[in-house]
Amino acid sequence: MPTPPENRELSPYTGWTRAHWETTADRLLLAVRPFASPHHGLIDLPGPRPSWSGARSDGLEGWARTFLLAALRVAGGQGADPHDHLSRYAEGLTAGTAQPGRADADSWPLTTDTRQAIVEAASVALGLRLTRPWLWDRLDDRTRERVADWLRPALGPSPVDNNWWLFGLTVAGFLQDVGADTDRAAATVDRSLARIEDWYLGDGWYSDGDNRAFDHYNAWALHFYPVLHAHLAGDRELLDRYGPRLRAHLDDYVHLFDADGAPLPYGRSLIYRFAAAAAPWLGTLTGHTPLTPGATRRLASGTLRYFLDRGATDPNGLLTLGWHGPYAPLVQEYSGPGSPYWASKGFLGLLLPADHPAWTDPEEPLPAERADTVRPFAPAGLLVQTTAADGLVRLHNHGSNHVGSAEAAEDDPGYARHAYSTRTGPTTGPAPADNHFALLTEDGRTTTRGPAVPAGTGPGWAASRHTPCPGVRILSATLAHGRAEVRAHLVLGAPEGTPVRQTGWATTPEGPHAQLHPVHGYPTDRGATALPTELPTGETLQGPDSRTLALHGTTSGPATLFVALASLTAEPAPAPVTDLAAVRVAGHTLHVTWRNGTTVELDLDARDR
Repeated sequence: MPTPPENRELSPYTGWTRAHWETTADRLLLAVRPFASPHHGLIDLPGPRPSWSGARSDGLEGWARTFLLAALRVAGGQGADPHDHLSRYAEGLTAGTAQPGRADADSWPLTTDTRQAIVEAASVALGLRLTRPWLWDRLDDRTRERVADWLRPALGPSPVDNNWWLFGLTVAGFLQDVGADTDRAAATVDRSLARIEDWYLGDGWYSDGDNRAFDHYNAWALHFYPVLHAHLAGDRELLDRYGPRLRAHLDDYVHLFDADGAPLPYGRSLIYRFAAAAAPWLGTLTGHTPLTPGATRRLASGTLRYFLDRGATDPNGLLTLGWHGPYAPLVQEYSGPGSPYWASKGFLGLLLPADHPAWTDPEEPLPAERADTVRPFAPAGLLVQTTAADGLVRLHNHGSNHVGSAEAAEDDPGYARHAYSTRTGPTTGPAPADNHFALLTEDGRTTTRGPAVPAGTGPGWAASRHTPCPGVRILSATLAHGRAEVRAHLVLGAPEGTPVRQTGWATTPEGPHAQLHPVHGYPTDRGATALPTELPTGETLQGPDSRTLALHGTTSGPATLFVALASLTAEPAPAPVTDLAAVRVAGHTLHVTWRNGTTVELDLDARDR
């Protein structure tokens, strides 16, 4: 398939138009065809290993998630289907649900036997809802009843107490539309929305369950399903409730995209890649967005191009398990070869008509391109920092981790770091943790962070508390301005002489330039400030051979304050970070004067209450 010509007048930042999105969708769909079962009921894609749900569930996943892409492609064309996608999925739908649970070539697993099938049921139901005039309404009654029977178990309580409640809601919305089990479906919608209400913390932010997991699931699940359901159902009451929440979230969310198109690699399920564009498209589709149409397309096209230009598909055109190319540390146990096709959600913009301003207005720059920003996301305890000179985005984490207690699990690299950026790390496996402050044990191990408890946010700063080991707590704070970061850690209750280590950004040879400079609490050599050491930290999702700067010190009493200056920049030959800020420490209070003369004061004792 030829690539459409770029249009730099309409799309000065990406060159892409609606035709590029349609062509990309078709390419992705045509690439999976050779891996379909004889009657197209399953799509068994190649991969390094099956998911923990098994190969048959993975085959359903490959079918359901690519069906969602086909549905968006065809519905966006008002039924136009030049590559005859839907007829293949209609045949597969019939074959997969004829005798589900059988171990033959095409049958789907039962949702009562394989809980992952409930996830895929949502994509099936959403795809059917979007393409109803061209697929569902043309099926015979017997097939429709079999499909409804296969979907019905998803109306029960969610087997996983997080965003999974919304899969039942999505199935219920479709069954309501077609008049199947409408009372039970309505109850499922109400129950699902009531459960996620427990996790809504305000300003557009949900936790993904009872822990403090704040990640892309806010955008591609917790806002996506309720708002899209309300839109498709024409339910004004629901849309008036959930639409403003989406708008509020997008007001923060847009700051998490690099000028080069990269969404912030933070959290889990990052192999879904450009699904990160789903929520911005949804805001435009429903009218609940702070973004202009041109900025929405610039964000979405930039994200899609970012991944496709960096090897997200293999030589056969299949999406791989990774970030740029394959990257095993990013793959969760629940992920199979078809999992990356949840990226299909990123094509939601195809539902907008071709003459919509999102397709016809000129692209506009992203916040990361327009001005330096330091912005707290107060409910989540996060602080975003962007710089217009290089378009780079950094996120300082003072409130999120998906573990419920310090004893529950080892730190997850996707959640537990103090900072993340669009062009670095995180490090994984046995490599030293980047952007981490730890006590060093007698056997040389480093303590984990565990769950971070927010200790407040303010203009240009965020703080948190955590307990690295029994009897010890650490109050941490980040203050930021431009590309400069002040990182402070007040260690309370550690035995005198306990070694500590602060690490910085994990950068690859081709990546940005990292700086880390000791300010207070770290030792000096012969009266001069000691330089940081450099640790080899291996491969990250950005590439091999990363290196990470580190500072070492020791506690000097029941309360010891450690302060460092850090910087990450893609600017060539950057000035030393010490030129960007002057830090004075008085007791446990930080007095910072930034390069432009503005000042900020933060009393850490006041945060430890």
